[in-house]
Amino acid sequence: MEDYPANLMDFEARFTTEKACREYLFQLRWPDGFRCPRCDGDKAWATDRGLWHCAACGHQVSVTAGTVFQDTRKPLQMWFRAMWWVTSQKTGASAAGLQQVLGLGSYQTAWTWLHKLRRAMVRPGRDRLWGAVEVDETYVGGHETGAIGRGAKDKSLVVIAVEKDGRRLGRIRMRVVDDFTSADLCGFVRDCVEPGSTIRTDGLNSYLALPSYGYKHDRVIQKDHEETASELMPAVHRVASLLKRWLLGTHQGRVSHEHLGYYLDEFTFRFNRRNSRYRGKLFYRLVQQAVTVEPTPYKQIIRPT
Repeated sequence: MEDYPANLMDFEARFTTEKACREYLFQLRWPDGFRCPRCDGDKAWATDRGLWHCAACGHQVSVTAGTVFQDTRKPLQMWFRAMWWVTSQKTGASAAGLQQVLGLGSYQTAWTWLHKLRRAMVRPGRDRLWGAVEVDETYVGGHETGAIGRGAKDKSLVVIAVEKDGRRLGRIRMRVVDDFTSADLCGFVRDCVEPGSTIRTDGLNSYLALPSYGYKHDRVIQKDHEETASELMPAVHRVASLLKRWLLGTHQGRVSHEHLGYYLDEFTFRFNRRNSRYRGKLFYRLVQQAVTVEPTPYKQIIRPT
């Protein structure tokens, strides 16, 4: 059963101690009871140091080990407040904003925390898109004089897939790709969309291989229609516009190419949950995924592979 704070008052009342935060992490990490990461034993007892001692092999493990929170020097209460604040911001979270809210002495700490949390915004094994899906590419980056469409340079190429639910927008997926090759674009579709779906694209030849992978290909060549590209594929153009506006408004467009993928993950997390009525449920989802994501050292964050 999903267990999350109903509102800010409930959140503040529940997580007043480190013990309460650890118990919540335990509940989400081991919903069916303790499991030793070394021997898979199911019996353990808590030590005075806040560790769990496996009765079978004697291994001691912290509830934060192997999670986003591993090796943190800050209280879990502060991490919980950060996650509540991040999931409460409908327009996104900036490092400067997080630093101010938590009273962190270092902008670098706030920036690092946000990047750790962005890595937890992608659920391992998440369901792929299904049904009618629009797929197109867009460039993300600063203004470049004379660069239009696929002729742009020094910008990041992002491919976007949007699931259509009648006239409404469904879930989305995004990825930074190197080029307009069939390997990159069809590879993205294969990773993000269930076979059997109908993929609408423009006339780019890179998508011609889609039927061989089990997709129905609805290829729209603009010169054969009176409508504009945005009218022929309104869903994906709408999402691309919202993405660019979000990057410019929340992050002032200062997102490097090497970190862009993680900002896309945050945008996707927020967009796919935009109709959620309960902020507490978004907090719950983020914590739930944070205990399943491997820790990322600071050196790897600043120089991602």
